[in-house]
Amino acid sequence: MSSETSEEMLSVQNHNRDVVGMDYVYPVISRRADGVSVGINLNPNNACNWHCAYCQVPDLVRGSAPEIDLEQLKNELTTMLNDVVNGLFMVERVPEDCRKLCDIAISGNGEPTSCRNFDAIAELIVSIMGQFELADDVKLRLITNGSYMNKSHVQAGLRAMAEANGEIWVKVDSSTVAGIERINGVSATPELLFKQVKGAAELCPTWIQTCMFAWDGAEPSEIEVNAYLEFIKQLKAEAVPIKGVLLYGLARPSLQPEAAHLSQLDEAWMEPMAQKIEEEGIAVSLSL
Repeated sequence: MSSETSEEMLSVQNHNRDVVGMDYVYPVISRRADGVSVGINLNPNNACNWHCAYCQVPDLVRGSAPEIDLEQLKNELTTMLNDVVNGLFMVERVPEDCRKLCDIAISGNGEPTSCRNFDAIAELIVSIMGQFELADDVKLRLITNGSYMNKSHVQAGLRAMAEANGEIWVKVDSSTVAGIERINGVSATPELLFKQVKGAAELCPTWIQTCMFAWDGAEPSEIEVNAYLEFIKQLKAEAVPIKGVLLYGLARPSLQPEAAHLSQLDEAWMEPMAQKIEEEGIAVSLSL
């Protein structure tokens, strides 16, 4: 595969999903996974039911995933993993200190669980990972906003992932109605997000992923911070079995109209925030 595509070097900043010329499969260097992540893009139509202000997807539209060609997905993932595991991909495309395959990530250009055959896709990925004997060392991760957790075919897919040592990263960027509307572009309540996180965690090992940033130069307000911490406290109080929080800041520019409002929070703000979460008895992984 390497000889058929441009020899573009990957980096944390370069998440070009066309780098290997495939429709569904793309490799990136993930700062949160700490190595090479092979992504599965179930939304090649750039459609999502949310509109996150920090989203890096170009031409993002409202909608759901299209029908997925399972045979094409199978061929692309098999080809990609063969090049990563047995070929020259790591040498030709990846900086030396990042040459470790960390995960297969069901993610992409929209909400992946909006796919109507998500269960079949999860089972297919698990099967291919088994062919390469990856299940023990490489995570199968779903990166999701959690909005389809009530669907039976999604739940079936999550059970298949759980049996294969998989895990979920579910989005909670705010736990106020106003914050969810502004950051994620959707009308939803903190109670709904709580139900979604709980539903995910009861089916498959689950981390909360939270992106925090300044808006028009202002740090998240005390109201926002306290509401988020209360959300975490409630998870703990109800014994929801989350693995922890993946707290991260902006790494690449947003491609949404809201981009002009966003800027990075510095380490002096992010580290104390991580400590506040840890004080609630929840593990935190911080990526600046």
